[in-house]
Amino acid sequence: MLISEMMTKDVAVVTENASLNDAFQILHDRRHKVLPVVRDNKLVGLLSEKLLAEVRPSKATTLSVYEINYLMTRTKVKEVMLKLEDVFYTSPDALVEEAALAMYTHDIGSLPVVTDNKTVVGIITQTDIFKAFIRLMGVDHKGTRLSLDIPNDMGTVAKISKIMTDANINISNISNYDKGNGRHDMVLRIDTQSTDELITTLKEAGVIVSDVRVFE
Repeated sequence: MLISEMMTKDVAVVTENASLNDAFQILHDRRHKVLPVVRDNKLVGLLSEKLLAEVRPSKATTLSVYEINYLMTRTKVKEVMLKLEDVFYTSPDALVEEAALAMYTHDIGSLPVVTDNKTVVGIITQTDIFKAFIRLMGVDHKGTRLSLDIPNDMGTVAKISKIMTDANINISNISNYDKGNGRHDMVLRIDTQSTDELITTLKEAGVIVSDVRVFE
């Protein structure tokens, strides 16, 4: 699954010469946590809700509301933003799992999506990653989820595929999780809720069925 299929295309941006007040208002109105900073729609930096919170005077300040607003209006985004060289971003042709790994590794909640010339075309967030995971796992479809404890070899996969074909059962989603002991947890989503005969056949073939859940 590509980033272009899951990213949010209607992305709010801010220019580097905008005031922090303007940026804060955009974040508030759009309920975003980050804003790509652009010059001629090309990425030059990133402003986050966290960065704004760090530079915005706290409630304990002795400054008046007027003085706070004045400072926020006079301070430009470019003075506090993360510069481009410190920003993690991705491309529309990158894989969703690559974005998920980058976000997990660097503990960030979103990635601007840019073309080769750094034009901003979208943003991918943790919510988009969750949506991709739901689609990949088929969580929102009726049917049955089978969890099979299998050895890490091609023969077992071929055997399971043949059993499904012979039973005229369609596999709508499939995923494999390495258990680290030479075995895998294969999770299948199948387009049927009647599985008694199938499970019997799998067990007779030596396949360990570790979990069965029906979704209606």
